[in-house]
Amino acid sequence: MKLDSMYQDVILDHYKHPHGRGLRDGDAEAHHTNPTCGDEITLRVRYDGETIQDVSYEGQGCSISQASASVLNELLVGKELPEARRIQDTFLELMQSKGQIEQADIDVMEDVLEDAVAFAGVSKYPARVKCALLSWMAWKDATAQVFSEKERGAA
Repeated sequence: MKLDSMYQDVILDHYKHPHGRGLRDGDAEAHHTNPTCGDEITLRVRYDGETIQDVSYEGQGCSISQASASVLNELLVGKELPEARRIQDTFLELMQSKGQIEQADIDVMEDVLEDAVAFAGVSKYPARVKCALLSWMAWKDATAQVFSEKERGAA
């Protein structure tokens, strides 16, 4: 199928030409490992208020986990936190679809997810879903650290 081939090309392009790779200064860091396959990622986030200034990472693993981190960087840097959470929720919905999502719904999600919609085919393979979500869960944890520290400082 032509669409599957295009999606594979997007994932391979992000794997070969990653966005955000190389740890830079950040407000918080999270390290996640997929015990099933050994993929791992260390991710740092930097905020200016609620705007994501930077997402950087170092990791090792399959093309899916590494490309997903690149896509995350491309999608979230420059976004306000509520918009970034909406993007993450949409990506999670796509990954939990088990490949049963209709093309019309994928087309709608593409407006939010851009290149991340390429992971639609990954959702058919539960073991690979963990790979695709690795960096997104690390981002969520690092972001929680940032805002829980800010809340403690404000109290």
